[in-house]
Amino acid sequence: MLIIVLLLFGLLNQTYSLMDPFTFSFPSFDSSSCANGSNLICMGSVTVSNGSLCLTPDPEQKLAGKSPSFMVGRVLYKHPVLAWPAFFSTTFTISILPEPDSVGGDGMSFIMAQDDRPSPPESFGSFIGILDPSTQGGALSQLAVELDTYKNEGEPDANHVAIDTTSVVVPVTVKSLNSTGIDLKSGKEIRVRITYDGYSKIVSIDLAYAENPLLNFLNHSIIMRDTVPNYVYVGFTASTGTLSETHRVLDWNFTSYELPLDSLSKNSQKRDKTKMFVIIIVPIFVGLLVVAAIASPLALRAIQRNNERNIRKDDMENMTRNAANAPRIFTYRQLSKATQHFSRERLLGSGGFGSVYLGILPDRTAIAVKKISATSTQGEKEYLAEICTIGRLRHKNLVQLQGWCHERDQLLLVYEYMPNGSLDKFIGKCFLNWKTRYQILNGLASVLVYLHEECGVPVVHRDVKPNNVMLDSDFNPHLGDFGLARLLQTDSYVTTMVAGTPGYLAPEVSFTGRATPESDVYSFGMVVLEIVCGKRSRGIMEENSLVDSVWNVYEIGDLLKCVDPKLEGDYCEEQVKRSLVLGLACLHPDFMLRPRMRKVVQILMNESEPLMKLPESRPSAICVSLYSSSNSTTCFGPNVANGNIGSMESLPDEMTVVYDE
Repeated sequence: MLIIVLLLFGLLNQTYSLMDPFTFSFPSFDSSSCANGSNLICMGSVTVSNGSLCLTPDPEQKLAGKSPSFMVGRVLYKHPVLAWPAFFSTTFTISILPEPDSVGGDGMSFIMAQDDRPSPPESFGSFIGILDPSTQGGALSQLAVELDTYKNEGEPDANHVAIDTTSVVVPVTVKSLNSTGIDLKSGKEIRVRITYDGYSKIVSIDLAYAENPLLNFLNHSIIMRDTVPNYVYVGFTASTGTLSETHRVLDWNFTSYELPLDSLSKNSQKRDKTKMFVIIIVPIFVGLLVVAAIASPLALRAIQRNNERNIRKDDMENMTRNAANAPRIFTYRQLSKATQHFSRERLLGSGGFGSVYLGILPDRTAIAVKKISATSTQGEKEYLAEICTIGRLRHKNLVQLQGWCHERDQLLLVYEYMPNGSLDKFIGKCFLNWKTRYQILNGLASVLVYLHEECGVPVVHRDVKPNNVMLDSDFNPHLGDFGLARLLQTDSYVTTMVAGTPGYLAPEVSFTGRATPESDVYSFGMVVLEIVCGKRSRGIMEENSLVDSVWNVYEIGDLLKCVDPKLEGDYCEEQVKRSLVLGLACLHPDFMLRPRMRKVVQILMNESEPLMKLPESRPSAICVSLYSSSNSTTCFGPNVANGNIGSMESLPDEMTVVYDE
């Protein structure tokens, strides 16, 4: 049975495992983004303004005394990335604004270029900085996705998407956006996602206005190996002709996974189906033989128990081996020695599923070791959740998982050590200046955007609170404790238990048991109030709660009254007011009215970003979406806030709402 299990895992890994991913992310842009030594190469008319890259200048501006017509801008990531054999996905937000009373011209593109040189010299106008007359027909090996705003001969209209390789006059494919209701020249923020699957050889393009979910718009078969070099430079181009137009990139993230060489074959999909058939049939056949051959129930149970233990161990090894920069496997002896046999003097803290100890490795590297009892079923689930989520994630504001150990009925996780401990030790206790507090808010918001939108399969943390925000030696925040985290691989976020911490738990989660990105936003809002006010939350149901206090001063227009007195007025009043309004917006009882974390980051990083509008007084109703056959939304008024949910007759048969104050 062990040989068969290993064989099956080998087939799975050979077919579907991904190599170490390469990823980068720009939540916004500043003056240093195009400076020498940065990770971007900015060429032509590119400038940085209000947190975005302007590929072409504002129509009302003059550039070096010249008109903004006939401009070409190109931005490339500094380092080449793997184009094949690979799976890659890039997501970015753009805004295109034509000259007033103009029909627009000419558009922009996402490009995969063969080198990091500037756009061809005559590539202005309808060439969109991709090609020019001298390079038409295959002189360059590249691929571009046009977002075209001008109708040239042979094109469907002035609002279309096209894929180009050797020619912009004869694109590989082109499709009008008019049927989607999206207007590229509207000036609105438009979210775009471009994905290439090296197995299926399909390029997929999804897009929508930034406030709406992405919709699949175009799918086209392209053999990347026949189109571009093995490694390419990725980025953006834009141009204007006789008419000027501003093309902005507001944010950008890119992820690429190397695939096995057999994915280059045109028949790789057929082989994958054959392997899947073997993977499904072999276990069924072998299982029947084993059941028929073993007569003793006790012997069968012993074999099953041993197999389960081996499979769990193989699962853990496979998950960590395939993660980016795979965490190392420690022995129990190594970690016991590093923590002085898990002595009380090395204890850093205790949580719901185990204790954390300070460890010192032989090379003097400090580590934090989380010890979980293997006899705890819930602890084992947390252990696997940590490896499945944080083990594959990479962000500067995440606690880095460095290794793991599963020996002697012990489950051990090893993290980088945070010298300043957790944030909860500072709120209302130790002094932090305003610059540091604002730095913590920015970092925490940035990592939540990464978890919700940028890390491939979205992750909901489910327990965002000061105890789980660790501070390094420079007081940079690092979000940790992913034992409750969930990967959002489907539209169903239901859990069998309400997980989280009272006071930070969104009200709808208490009723539905569903964890969503919006429930993380709610928890973040509570942390914002705690950091600014220097007080810990006692929950929204407590009399004179922190949320009540902030709403009270907001209603009388005196928000600064609730600021932590330890700051003694040494803070930026505008930042404080915007942070408090942002915190209240995140704490809105109606999850549909909370801002997304990307909007939160934009508000924190850009003082000119407009704030969301709050009601004049604190809303009292709790709106819960009950996903059932009726697909309805139920709102609970003040009775719920007092611990009384009223009549249950209006609720769907499948849903039971329980409220426990």
